[in-house]
Amino acid sequence: MKYTAIIALLAASEVAAYSIPTRRDIRTLGQRSVVSNNGPAKKVGSSLKMEDFGLFKNSGIGFEDLWDGNEVISEVGLEKRLNQDGLRYRLNRTEKEADEVGRLMDLPGFTVNLPLIGETYLGPPKVASIWEALGFTATSNNEARQQEKLKAIEKARTASKGVKGGEGATIRAKWLDKYGYPRLVGSGGIFYADQLSTDKEPMGGFNMGKSGQMWPVPEVVKEGAYGGKKGWGMKKAGPAIDNLPKAKKV
Repeated sequence: MKYTAIIALLAASEVAAYSIPTRRDIRTLGQRSVVSNNGPAKKVGSSLKMEDFGLFKNSGIGFEDLWDGNEVISEVGLEKRLNQDGLRYRLNRTEKEADEVGRLMDLPGFTVNLPLIGETYLGPPKVASIWEALGFTATSNNEARQQEKLKAIEKARTASKGVKGGEGATIRAKWLDKYGYPRLVGSGGIFYADQLSTDKEPMGGFNMGKSGQMWPVPEVVKEGAYGGKKGWGMKKAGPAIDNLPKAKKV
């Protein structure tokens, strides 16, 4: 009798533990409670912040007034706009670059008309290898992006204006004479050009002429981040990112 009562209690506890969720349980799924010391717990969930409904059309503050024709609200539109300048979007080749390499392994594909989605292509992507298709060798660092980084480095080096319209590169020599180091922050002289193994020229990261080498790296990375012409070796070659001439030894 004793064992029967224990078994019954265990069975009841298991039923309670694995009970079927109610509508209320499903409705509150994903919400979390914020506990406040000043009052009861508050449930935080998704809520509507703003809806236009076309009421502000042609007012200057409506959705279409602010965003109509702007590519940034559409991933497809943004990709096409970047492709116009030869830039890639999310590691994908531009349309021109994709056409140059063709379909993976020249495998066939076909187009179908799917409900709700419409015309859809099913087949291999336009990539150079299976590794690129899987994302291992995919990169946004194509020739166009590398050129943009080089332009930005030069723009930072020779900036004519600093932050808030202040003095640009010309303030660096004044700071060097007054404080012993050039003022880069605020003079337009800071731009981070990420140093990648796919770069054809060294980029140098922050172009501060610093760092040292710990592990074997590709030559272009060594030139850009360590003792090369864009690493601390730039100080031997001449003007660094501060664009100031080398000081004469006293």
